[in-house]
Amino acid sequence: MNNLTTRLVNLQDGIASAAQRAGRDPAGIELVAVSKTQPVESIQQALRAGLLHFGENKVQEARGKIESIGRGTWHLIGHLQTNKVREAVRLFDFIDSVDRLDLAEEIARRAEVIGKVQKVLLQVNIAGESAKFGCAPASARALAEAINALPRLALQGLMTIAPYSPEPEKSRPHFSGLRELRDRIENETGLRLPVLSMGMSGDYAVAIEEGSTSIRVGTALFGERLKLKQQRPEDPSFTEST
Repeated sequence: MNNLTTRLVNLQDGIASAAQRAGRDPAGIELVAVSKTQPVESIQQALRAGLLHFGENKVQEARGKIESIGRGTWHLIGHLQTNKVREAVRLFDFIDSVDRLDLAEEIARRAEVIGKVQKVLLQVNIAGESAKFGCAPASARALAEAINALPRLALQGLMTIAPYSPEPEKSRPHFSGLRELRDRIENETGLRLPVLSMGMSGDYAVAIEEGSTSIRVGTALFGERLKLKQQRPEDPSFTEST
């Protein structure tokens, strides 16, 4: 087996073990391969290995990959600027990082122009970190209802990025907090928010134990990138999913 295949097998074993501990079916956990900075060849290799979902942080970087590869389900997981919405709606199946109403309204407007129903997630800054994007937990219910009311948007659930820590257990309260927030919004509004996107390479097992339905994994699948070696995780600019 090549390196990617070996890492994928190990990752699938880890997903299955975490799901078993939580009494869950691993088939209900979606693996989004974070392909930012990865060349087209690596993504094609991942497709051949059976992966279907890919996450990109930047519209400009993703454009060439998506247009070249064609296949796959593509998630925008990075912060989206309003001036990039038209291209994002054209390219991505999911926009996982909606965190404000004006952005949601622009997405809905652009989706209307091309006759598309855009799937989105509401990004919540569950830990209240100043260096991270996402709406405040206290604003999530009202924002979820407002997004849900917009034509051409299909709100699927919530997403968060836990604070970086080399100890996965430190992410647990943030993941349980997002799950509890989702449950509360559903109970109070009647909305259905089946997707909980939380957990990355270092803490995906804890996220699964706390109810994640979608994990975003880059380094544990593709291997460590030089960019990550050179940049400290605690750097405020380090806000991208890995």
